[in-house]
Amino acid sequence: MATGTLITVEGIDGAGKTTLAGGVVRSLSEQAGIDIHLLREPGGVELAERIRDLVKDPSLKVGGRAEALLYAAARAELVEEAITPLLLSGAWVLLDRYVDSSLAYQGAARGLGVEEVLAINSFATGGLVPARTLLLRLDPAIAAARMEQRGEAKDRLEAEGEAFFSQIADAYDGLADAEPERFRVLDATLGQDELLLAGLDALSDLLP
Repeated sequence: MATGTLITVEGIDGAGKTTLAGGVVRSLSEQAGIDIHLLREPGGVELAERIRDLVKDPSLKVGGRAEALLYAAARAELVEEAITPLLLSGAWVLLDRYVDSSLAYQGAARGLGVEEVLAINSFATGGLVPARTLLLRLDPAIAAARMEQRGEAKDRLEAEGEAFFSQIADAYDGLADAEPERFRVLDATLGQDELLLAGLDALSDLLP
């Protein structure tokens, strides 16, 4: 049975992940003729979307361990219900966030331990690892300014301070350094078109 390709996009809030992900999917679908599906985390399927509402609700108090487990639960359902069937059909899947987000946000910034959070997520995903991860690197101060310019109400995580996001950015750099064969680090200060070209170039070796 044919198997597809899993790609993930990572970075701190405000780095431009969602915009890049949408551009990559459109380009690979229209220009390369690839059957590719864009999913977000947490979310993508009904149960995971409901968990998303919980973990992002600024009116709720959610402890670090509960937060990590909720993200892992949402991820487990997304992998079982959507990602695995798509990959088995031979399709590509591009995920806006995946396990690396939990390693950086809960493992590092929440102080739960990267290895500990990796363990629960390895169980949740059945050990499913992306073929390539695009990491958008951006100074947390610039990311914060971008989010302020949006003029949107911040969710529970976006409302955290700059020190929190600095820890996350450092953790992402550490993850990329540890797995250079999987990660491709992109400069998130690039213009939208330039960033898309850099992202596509970082995936070129995976194209059929």
